[in-house]
Amino acid sequence: MASPFDLTGRKALVTGGATGIGEGIALALAEAGADVALTYRSHQPEGTLGAIRERGREAAAVQADFVGMDETGAADVIRFASNALGGLDILVNNAGIIHREESLDMPLADWRQVLSVNLDSVWLLSQAAGRQMVAQGSGRIVIVSSVLGTQGGLKVPAYAASKHAVLGLTRALCNEWAGLGVNVNAIAPGYTATDNTQALRDDPDRTRALLDRIPAGRFAEPHEIAASAVFLASDAAAYCHGSVVTVDGGWLAR
Repeated sequence: MASPFDLTGRKALVTGGATGIGEGIALALAEAGADVALTYRSHQPEGTLGAIRERGREAAAVQADFVGMDETGAADVIRFASNALGGLDILVNNAGIIHREESLDMPLADWRQVLSVNLDSVWLLSQAAGRQMVAQGSGRIVIVSSVLGTQGGLKVPAYAASKHAVLGLTRALCNEWAGLGVNVNAIAPGYTATDNTQALRDDPDRTRALLDRIPAGRFAEPHEIAASAVFLASDAAAYCHGSVVTVDGGWLAR
């Protein structure tokens, strides 16, 4: 029997796939057999593309800034991936930003920028991909949320609000599309060694406080989050709809 985790022949798009968790997911999907397209903003994607191709898979990248994305922009990204790979079976909505500031001081412009990238683009890309997937009768959409999708965090009100919101979106889309062959699920990573946590990891006191709160006693590595995306994109998760896979070293269990 073929492995239920085998993605051979599948076509995937990973947003924010040139660095951090997104890069880890892109490489893991390729390792499982998928051809992978990715979006990037400023991190150059050549290294990630080369690593995908070294695994014997097709790879493509398009530069995209999700701040202020509209329906046309989202449709263009989905069209690019589908044309580059010859179809689209998997969408991983990973791209996101974070802004750390006291809530009393946070400007509206910064709030809106975070929501634009972390929520609006996720909705627009899911809608555009969903149209194609529903029409073909199959597809997997994976939305990267966070443990702060159920907590408030400190000095990250827009980020926490956006990560709560995408969990609601995951469940709403599941209710509409599960019966149409499209699985919509989410991942809730804990604190991971990426650019988004660099400021925290550079602060010895904050790092110590975080590690004391994580039962595993360390930050996650991107590839450890990526395995859950492979699962949700695979036939092993065929009956997973509206699920949230938490990968946090025990953070939420504490």
